[in-house]
Amino acid sequence: MSTPNERLAASLDVLRRLQQDGRRVFESGEFSRLHRKRLLQNGFLQEVMKGWLIFSGPGVREGDSTPWYASFWEFCARYCEARFEREWRLSPEQSILLHAENTVVPAQVVVHSPKGANNKIDLPFGASLYDLKDSRTPPASDLTVRDGLRLFSPAAALVRVSESFIRRNPVETQVALASVADASEILRRLLTGGHSVVAGRLAGAFRRIERADVAEEILQTMQAAGHDVRENDPFAPEQPAGALPDAAPPIVSRLRAMWSALRKDVLEAFPDPPGLPTDKGAYLGFVEDIYQSDAYHSLSIEGYRVSPALIERVASGGWDPQDSEADRESRDALAARGYWQAFRLVQDDVVKIVSGAEPADLVRKSHRAWYRELFQPCVVAGLINASALAGYRNEAVYLRTSRFVPPRWEVVRDAMGALFDLLEQEPEPGVRAVLGHWLFGYVHPYPDGNGRMARFLMNAMLASGGYPWTVIRVDGRTRYLTTLDSASIEQDIRPFARFVADQVQRSGRR
Repeated sequence: MSTPNERLAASLDVLRRLQQDGRRVFESGEFSRLHRKRLLQNGFLQEVMKGWLIFSGPGVREGDSTPWYASFWEFCARYCEARFEREWRLSPEQSILLHAENTVVPAQVVVHSPKGANNKIDLPFGASLYDLKDSRTPPASDLTVRDGLRLFSPAAALVRVSESFIRRNPVETQVALASVADASEILRRLLTGGHSVVAGRLAGAFRRIERADVAEEILQTMQAAGHDVRENDPFAPEQPAGALPDAAPPIVSRLRAMWSALRKDVLEAFPDPPGLPTDKGAYLGFVEDIYQSDAYHSLSIEGYRVSPALIERVASGGWDPQDSEADRESRDALAARGYWQAFRLVQDDVVKIVSGAEPADLVRKSHRAWYRELFQPCVVAGLINASALAGYRNEAVYLRTSRFVPPRWEVVRDAMGALFDLLEQEPEPGVRAVLGHWLFGYVHPYPDGNGRMARFLMNAMLASGGYPWTVIRVDGRTRYLTTLDSASIEQDIRPFARFVADQVQRSGRR
């Protein structure tokens, strides 16, 4: 007779075979009753709704939303395909958000289908799916499929969304507008439907993002076809909207649009820069003296249990992984050693920055070395694979309990190039520090260590304006993470800018 462990192993084998293509979402009927019961009881599966399951793990704590957010879009695709076959598509509004690389898990997804029932389906963690009955069949050229999701193309969606949507989502609208190659993509749809009001709105939108040629072609062609078109700028007057690079990947346009939209709020919240220090020795001495406090708080924010004594032992050379098994096996000691090694490299770069080096170009070249030093002790100890030092991530990552999901790994390299371009083009060091920190975490280029790396980048940018090295203290962790979430989900950078400004002023009084 088999043991309980053997029976669980058999159930896990069934799950493993279903997961071979990377799946996280399953219909209940794909498991026998006994396999399903065992996997649910042991935490390897969670129920989303009757008939649908997602992959979890026995280490997942109750109330942790991470497995659900990691499975959200796959669930939507598989559920809709099972229920509506191929007769469905996400709303034009949601299509634009996804095309514009907005990765926040929405509170509600609206699905259009002739088989819809105008019914709201409640999902975990306050999410829902609304199946809108829509008997219209869009032409195939209006639709596209991405990651199993049936979406309207950017041009088709722009013709369908309202002016209020544009005002609520100026960044995503700009990205969608920038993705339109020429006016013909829009005009075919405007002329077919006789959409004179929409034509005026889109002409105004294209002119606002400095594509006057497209705006004029829309107006002239619609008028030639007998339509009375009145141009109307749909963006709110106070919303920054300008030129985005031609043929740029959507993630690049998105970062540029967000930077443009939010920098004014940072300038209003942040103190004026003191300027590069005249007494460089005193400034660098302050950085040297603050190391122990910085290491303690930065590592504690990430959940490591470090003491001032451990940090001092690592800094003084007392850390000995060769002869001390405790040091070799201690996750906290390895993290402290990696932090000390990385801090030294950042410190060297700060010396160059306060001496006049261009900060963004320097960090663009140095940040990979910072990251390698941060995790080199863990690689040497065998706790993580050496491949972790290779560079940016090549898999999805998720943030515990947050509706914000970092961008797809496929766009990370473009995103990081855009981030450093923006840092180089930004004249204000306070903006570089705040938006640089936030967007580094937003892109989340590495599997781990992104918070530590973002704080290093922040301090390098602060140094370029003569601001003091600033410690984000662990007692402010909740406010810190909440304000970062507000920036990533709601596009409201003001709470985070005020938080960092408070920490800078606190550091200046030290």
